[in-house]
Amino acid sequence: MASTAAAAEVALRSGNARPMPAVGMGTAAFPHVPETAKAAVLAAIEVGYRHFDTAYMYGTEKPLGEAVAEAVRSGLLASREEVFVTSKLWCTQNHPDLVLPSLRETLKNLQMEYVDLYLIHWPVAVKPGPPSLPNKKEDAVPFDIEGVWRAMEECQRLGLAKAIGVSNFTTKHLDKLLAVAKIPPAVNQVELNPVWQQRTLRAYCAEKGIHVAAYSPLGGQNWDGTGNAVLESEVLAGIAKARGKTVAQVALRWIYEQGVTPIVKSYNKERLKQNLEIFDWELTDEDHQKISRIPQLKVIKGHGLFSQEGEFTSVDPADLNIVEE
Repeated sequence: MASTAAAAEVALRSGNARPMPAVGMGTAAFPHVPETAKAAVLAAIEVGYRHFDTAYMYGTEKPLGEAVAEAVRSGLLASREEVFVTSKLWCTQNHPDLVLPSLRETLKNLQMEYVDLYLIHWPVAVKPGPPSLPNKKEDAVPFDIEGVWRAMEECQRLGLAKAIGVSNFTTKHLDKLLAVAKIPPAVNQVELNPVWQQRTLRAYCAEKGIHVAAYSPLGGQNWDGTGNAVLESEVLAGIAKARGKTVAQVALRWIYEQGVTPIVKSYNKERLKQNLEIFDWELTDEDHQKISRIPQLKVIKGHGLFSQEGEFTSVDPADLNIVEE
């Protein structure tokens, strides 16, 4: 099965990255336990993953780098070039003069000479300082999209990032970015799954040659215990039963059939394996019609980056909106 998974990849339209494998492993886990993350990445490499997604904010750059280095030493990987690694610039680093030093710190954490893809994590800037969640509203500052993107372009020119892109950008944010970009973003990574299908954004990105990657492909990031609209979907459960698949496999296959790359977080080896087993079967037109009628629900919102108290003093709260209108 791993061989089929390894063969499925997508060429990015911007930058010099190797093709991106069609399913990525996410490493955002709270609370964060480095040893657990490292073991999970090694297990993922064993079952066939070659695409790993981290971020400065997650605190998983070091364990990911250690796992890849160990896999190369043990012969599980021929070399670092065999893996596609994405990391992200956090809101506190989202300033023109901090982009390059932040990427250098990320590379030191990863023990790597380059990342395959470096993303602006949010279209939001916060006063420089240690990464924290939630941030204070008064620490939000105007986002210098042109200045930050120039620095991102420099990261690519220096070969420290093979490709550059963004995350959580709406079409409005992308319009602003494309107006000033010399190198267009290769990727926009956003919340996307059968319960938040992002049709408008996907059509826009397809037209502009920007590849879409999906975080929370299984509806994962509702840590408030309100349940999971993807894994608890009766529509997806019915399709899964008819196909002899898991609900997760149906959701991931649907994302893959939209031309989107799911970034799926699991630290369980059996589920990691199941999440790659989506390439040797297809959804029917009827399945697609049923999924297209699922009520839509967005979980992650820009205001979630900030505490409830205090006031925004130097930014317009509307600029923090990442829900596509």
